[in-house]
Amino acid sequence: MSGKINIYILLMAASLFHACAVEEEKKNRPSQAAMADAALSVEGMILKASAIDDKIYSTGTLLPNEEVELRPETSGRIVGIYFEEGSRVSKGQLLAKIDNSELNAQLNKLKVQRKLAQSEEARQQKLLDIEAISQGEYDVTLNQLNTLEAEIDLIETQISKTNITSPFSGIVSLRNVSEGGYVSPSTLIASMQQIDPIKVEFSVPERYISDIKEGTVVNYGVTNTNDTYQAKVYAIDSKIDVNTRTVRVRARSSNPENSLRPGAFARVEIILKSFEDAILVPSDAILTELEGEKVFITENGKATSKRVRTGIRNENMVQILEGLALKDTLVLTGLMSIQEGKPIEFKELRSPDMEVKVNEPNVAL
Repeated sequence: MSGKINIYILLMAASLFHACAVEEEKKNRPSQAAMADAALSVEGMILKASAIDDKIYSTGTLLPNEEVELRPETSGRIVGIYFEEGSRVSKGQLLAKIDNSELNAQLNKLKVQRKLAQSEEARQQKLLDIEAISQGEYDVTLNQLNTLEAEIDLIETQISKTNITSPFSGIVSLRNVSEGGYVSPSTLIASMQQIDPIKVEFSVPERYISDIKEGTVVNYGVTNTNDTYQAKVYAIDSKIDVNTRTVRVRARSSNPENSLRPGAFARVEIILKSFEDAILVPSDAILTELEGEKVFITENGKATSKRVRTGIRNENMVQILEGLALKDTLVLTGLMSIQEGKPIEFKELRSPDMEVKVNEPNVAL
């Protein structure tokens, strides 16, 4: 009997101890209201105006500003080549000469005949003045003189075509003929290009063509260097390619050191529009819902959601077109735990300069 009493006493003591422990735990446990009032520790960022460019990308080819194939206008034997392959030449410089000895002989003959015809015309003019001859006789002599003048002009023109000169200042390519060789109008002597300035030709999807105008800035690079070059659009094709639905565009770039060569592959970056005072936020700070996109900011120390309309995106940042204002404090972390009206405590307030990367690639939405 005494053993049962002892067991009962032990059970009562254990029950009493458990009840005390539960009561003590309730006292120490924070109430739901207290938990709701506890501030959520997050990271934030104060918004400020930043610069960003609306860009698209394409590929293109470098073209010479001017290019021509040097071919003779007449047939004959080359008697002189006056340029070095790959060298710079000036406009009007003599590059090659075709034998014109026969034409010069004909010219000399015609000049002698012209001198005689001029003397005869002067004598006939005096006779006409005293009415010793008729007007018709004088006109025959004058016509002979004029015919000789025309023939001399023709021969001089033919002689000038035996001189192959540079049509503009530029660089001559490798030549395809040698001195003493016979050439005809179909013979390619050499080609020459003007590469300062140099052109960049690329294609743009038709949806963007209304954003590209004369003077639009283009950045590009080539495969043999990591340098970036700048050009300005000067011409846009008048039609859309029906196969690719793109439009050809040409831009012009300075090339004073002739480091850029025609035919090179170009990676083109087209700046459609620049924003100097854009509001940029990290892409991770935007929540996407069925109703749209939203972010959280703080107002009077509490979380407040804001519906936003976004614009340009790059690798890290998103442009906010509507919904936020400069100097708003944006919540960056704890977004899965945050609730409307939740007290907010910032453990770190990031500098916007650490977030904004103005030159990062982005695409138009």
